[in-house]
Amino acid sequence: MVPSRLLSVGPRTVLGIVGRWTRVWLWPASPRLCSASCADRAKYQEPPRKKLLSEKKLKRHFVDHRRVLVCGGRGGDGVSCFHSEPRKEFGGPDGGDGGSGGHVILRADQQVKSLSSVLSRYQGAHGEAGGRKNCSGRSGTLLYVRVPVGTLVKEGKEVVADLSCPGDEYIAALGGAGGKGNRFFLANDNRAPVTCTPGEPGQQRVLFLELKTVAHAGMVGFPNAGKSSLLRAISNARPAVASYPFTTLKPHVGIVHCEDHQQIAVADIPGIVRGAHQNRGLGSTFLRHIERCRFLLFVVDLSEPEPWTQVEDLKSELEKYEAGLSERPHVIVANKIDLPQARAALPPLRARLGRSVIALSAATGENLEELLLRLQELHGQHVAAELRW
Repeated sequence: MVPSRLLSVGPRTVLGIVGRWTRVWLWPASPRLCSASCADRAKYQEPPRKKLLSEKKLKRHFVDHRRVLVCGGRGGDGVSCFHSEPRKEFGGPDGGDGGSGGHVILRADQQVKSLSSVLSRYQGAHGEAGGRKNCSGRSGTLLYVRVPVGTLVKEGKEVVADLSCPGDEYIAALGGAGGKGNRFFLANDNRAPVTCTPGEPGQQRVLFLELKTVAHAGMVGFPNAGKSSLLRAISNARPAVASYPFTTLKPHVGIVHCEDHQQIAVADIPGIVRGAHQNRGLGSTFLRHIERCRFLLFVVDLSEPEPWTQVEDLKSELEKYEAGLSERPHVIVANKIDLPQARAALPPLRARLGRSVIALSAATGENLEELLLRLQELHGQHVAAELRW
């Protein structure tokens, strides 16, 4: 049977039409065409992109400093046009103004605990151009960037904002002003202006964000002194606890609830070693979190020989980092009193540092009440001093 018509559908398919019936003839693909198509596919294939970290993985990383480029939105352009209406020859100018660009605003949020979710660049929304009939363009929406409470905003070495309270806001970049339409330039000596102005670009700034933990008390001590165990014992915070040094790699804040409905925030600062101001151990990276603490808890490991030297070394490191930091109100906490060798070291420690040393055990909960009462006393003194100020 010979087809009456042949229709070429593709490089390998031909339709043969015989009367009312249609038959399809398929030919095997040429290896030359197949290799060429595969080569073209490989040629135009997009390079593999780097996978972005999910929000859950980002929260695992604690970041307390970030460099951010913020750009305000550009203003919309003004329009030059004239009113057009039947039987109205001289309608006059009716070009509208452009909308303003959107601002970039930093907002302190209690739900954000780190700067890990802050991106390196933010661009505000642009304003829309004006329209006919004196219609102004829509302004760009505001872009809010959530940052943790206690974030310092620096431009160069100058501190431009301190977001230390929930809800504090700072305009990081202003949006550009919208352009003017020709209606704006209407005057008695110029009844048909054609001039219009473009929108202005938004403000562009490079800011440095630094996070300083906001807490009433800060626990300072050498690695493996039992600071995380103590925070777990007096609050609902659950930092990691292990029998090796440098278990805590980021600050943790726990809330201590007192009997008179007072709440005291206690921060667990990662372990400090001798020479931390010279970038040894974890260095002075986390020492900035102690600056906001109103009083300190020097946690001493009683199981170590000569535990009084730990307090001297800790005060020396704080003083070298910032003058006057070691002179703030403080409490010396002798931890691990449940160990036999620790009880023998307690009398020499009190002989050198005074009877105000609080001996306790974070593991067994022994003598925790005395520490809580002392914390409440220091917090009351701090509140009274603020009221007098």
